[in-house]
Amino acid sequence: MNVIHTEIDGVVIIEPHLFKDDRGYFFESFSQREFEEKVCSTNFVQDNESKSSYGVLRGLHFQKPPYAQSKLVRVIKGAVLDVAVDIRKGAPTFGQHVAVELTEDNHRQFFIPRGFAHGFSVLTDEVIFQYKCDNFYAPQSEEGLAWNDPDLGIDWCIPTDKVLLSEKDKHHSCLKDAVWLFDYNENLYLK
Repeated sequence: MNVIHTEIDGVVIIEPHLFKDDRGYFFESFSQREFEEKVCSTNFVQDNESKSSYGVLRGLHFQKPPYAQSKLVRVIKGAVLDVAVDIRKGAPTFGQHVAVELTEDNHRQFFIPRGFAHGFSVLTDEVIFQYKCDNFYAPQSEEGLAWNDPDLGIDWCIPTDKVLLSEKDKHHSCLKDAVWLFDYNENLYLK
C-alpha cells in the first residue's frame, strides 16, 4: 500500500496496490501488519457500512473519550467527498480540515485519527461506504459539528439546496461554540 501524508499530521490517504487483468481486479484492502508499519498501531474492533443517495451529507461526527474513535474509511460503490476536521484544542492545525475524494474506481482509503470530526457528502446517485473503527459505537458519547460552519470553509462539492441531512445533523454547533473538544496534549492515537 502507498501512504500519502496530508498537511495534518496523522491524517493519511492510503492507496492499495491493485492487480488487474481481463477477469477484473484484486487488492488487499487491509493488512494489520502493514498498517502498523506504515500508519500507526491500532486495533480495529468494529466494521460499519452505510448506503446513501446523492446529496446525503453525514457529519461532522465524533465520539468523546473514553469512546473516541479512529476510522479507516473507503467507498465500495460510487463517490464521496470525505472530510476530517482537527478538533484538538491547542493543535497547530486546530480547525483545519483535509478533504479527499474516495471512489469505487480510485480505491483510496482515508485514515482519521482520534481527535478529529468526520463527515462525507455523496457525489453520485448511490454510495456504499465502509469503515473500520478502533472503538465501539457509544451513543451516549456522540458529538458533532455543523457541516456548514463558515469558519471551517468546507466545500462539500454539492449545491447547498441539494444537501440531505439527518435531523440530528441539522442541529450541531459551530466549532467556536462547541461545548466539547479534544485536548491536543493528550495522546489520542498511538503512533
